[in-house]
Amino acid sequence: MSLSLRAASSLRIGLGLAAVGRPGYITLGRHTDLPAVRTAEALKERAFALMDAAYAQGVRYFDAARSYGLAETYLAQWLQARPDVTNIVVGSKWGYTYTADWRTQADVHEVKDHSTDAYDRQVAETRALLGDRLSLYQIHSVTPDSPALSDTALHERLAQLADEGVTVGLSTSGPNQADTIRAALSVTVSGRPLFGSVQTTYNLLERSPGGALAEAHDAGCAVIVKEALANGRLAEPHVVAPEMSALREITEQTGVSCDAVALAAVTAQPWADVVLSGAATVEQLASNLAAARLQLSPTQLERLTELTQSADVYWAHRSQLAWA
Repeated sequence: MSLSLRAASSLRIGLGLAAVGRPGYITLGRHTDLPAVRTAEALKERAFALMDAAYAQGVRYFDAARSYGLAETYLAQWLQARPDVTNIVVGSKWGYTYTADWRTQADVHEVKDHSTDAYDRQVAETRALLGDRLSLYQIHSVTPDSPALSDTALHERLAQLADEGVTVGLSTSGPNQADTIRAALSVTVSGRPLFGSVQTTYNLLERSPGGALAEAHDAGCAVIVKEALANGRLAEPHVVAPEMSALREITEQTGVSCDAVALAAVTAQPWADVVLSGAATVEQLASNLAAARLQLSPTQLERLTELTQSADVYWAHRSQLAWA
């Protein structure tokens, strides 16, 4: 089953709940973005405010995951409290289990498991919360060595979910995302492609999967971009390094924020169906959504390629970001 995310909203920006579903994450600036006391109720209030603001401004794709703490729970409760919200696409992911026990500092925040047992457990948990509102279910953070790409028993289970009307997809991570995407495109069940979506890290710093994402789009997959702001590295006040000068200059030219420029550069890619905002505040969300009204010139887009890093350099830096 293919998923037409562009048909859901012309805005082409969705809301990801990774930043507000749990007290700890690796995005920069969380010490000022979130309440000083990050109780489950406080983050629920913040998540509701973000979802209300996003929906009011035209966002129609909402993204959660089993490992995002209480993100699925918050999304389910928000949908129950907003019965008029019927025209949205709800996506979630399985493959990681949240293990931090509502702490910002933990030895292990999440545990990866792409086995059939993990899928059976987590799809039941997601279904119990989101029911038939679930439109898209993705394998979380697939890499080329993931058994999810070769496990035929798992493929059969996922195909059953697709037959029930839920689009099956995968998210990718690591320096070899392009290899993962191309491997996923070759997976079939009963002669039909299994995956109808791919969610991938792509931004001004990390462009390596762009060609593979274009291939996925051409093959009929919905393409969702995550971490378009590189976990906050492409947003104020973190755009200070000399190698970020092109972004600062174009921000001055356009009169919008750095994050809006960075997001607009991604929405300019013809293969990008939805680009996720990972906003933690309503103000950040409004700033992100300015990207939908910004059309960068070819000259500006070319200038922004100066920020590109090698995939190995980008992912090595990301691996050093601290949970906070």
